[in-house]
Amino acid sequence: MKKLLLAGGAGFIGSHLVDRLLKRNDLDMLVVVDSLWTGRAENVDHIRDQRLVLVRCEVEHFKSDFQFDEIFHLASPASPPVYMREPERTVSANLIGAMRLLKLLKKGGRICFASSSEVYGNPLVNPLPETYRGSVDCTGPRSSYDEGKRCTEALLFESNRVRGVDVRVARIFNVYGPRTRADDGRAVSNFIANALSGKPIVVHGDGLQTRSWGYVDDIVDGLERLFWLENFNHVGAVNVGNDREISVLEIAQYIAGLIPGTTIVHDDPAPQDPTNRRPDLTLCRRILPGWSCKVPYEEGLVRTLRWFEANGEIAEMRATMRSRAGNDRHDLK
Repeated sequence: MKKLLLAGGAGFIGSHLVDRLLKRNDLDMLVVVDSLWTGRAENVDHIRDQRLVLVRCEVEHFKSDFQFDEIFHLASPASPPVYMREPERTVSANLIGAMRLLKLLKKGGRICFASSSEVYGNPLVNPLPETYRGSVDCTGPRSSYDEGKRCTEALLFESNRVRGVDVRVARIFNVYGPRTRADDGRAVSNFIANALSGKPIVVHGDGLQTRSWGYVDDIVDGLERLFWLENFNHVGAVNVGNDREISVLEIAQYIAGLIPGTTIVHDDPAPQDPTNRRPDLTLCRRILPGWSCKVPYEEGLVRTLRWFEANGEIAEMRATMRSRAGNDRHDLK
């Protein structure tokens, strides 16, 4: 029976991973550490499992009397507005967090890290194989996240080389779905939150920049297999994402079509926003045979929209808007 630690377990992807981990029969205890910086307690409120221990703490400062058999490091913001606003904290959560977690890993244990396609920067090749070394501006406005992920990968793989630590790293491409914060700052959540609130969808630039949109259930299927279900000898990062490449504008137009009356407006391009982002999944398919992103974005967006409609944040926003509209009508009289 194993003791596991998941840092960032109240976050968007982390909370879905918690659900999967609690299905394991070899689990004695799962400690979830989350500062709730960008995570939400509501993401794990549904869990009634005595094996789960929740600790509100920044990963860099977490202490425990236990050594853990498996550790999962997802403690980092993925929201561009957040990491551009708090770059030092972002680097610290990734890198110093990993250094802290390595000290809590039992000898012979495994550490798994949720890296990002952002390590590739604004790519000069398409699709992106894991061998591509990236085109990242280490002094740019997105560098705290990009370089935080890159340096953490370096630390973990050096720990493997020098001390033989069992390391598994997923380079996750764009993910969307239920449990995303309404103020997350990423495209799908922004578009849906704006549309449900009666605001225009704001597309930065011309919207022709492309992404590979992975529905969260598919991505977590891949992480589950990569992090603990599959046995393989590969040492190195693995792309996990959808290789169907769709423009940001097409996503915006599809969401607008789901919510009558929604308009789309264009704003200035986001700083150093990558023009394209598509994974080469050759390695992933060899290591995880049969895995792929099965949910098309059309279906995934409908599922995500339905979740946002039922979510308290959006309901409160819509109630506030109705109240304001009522006040405006009263004032006009």
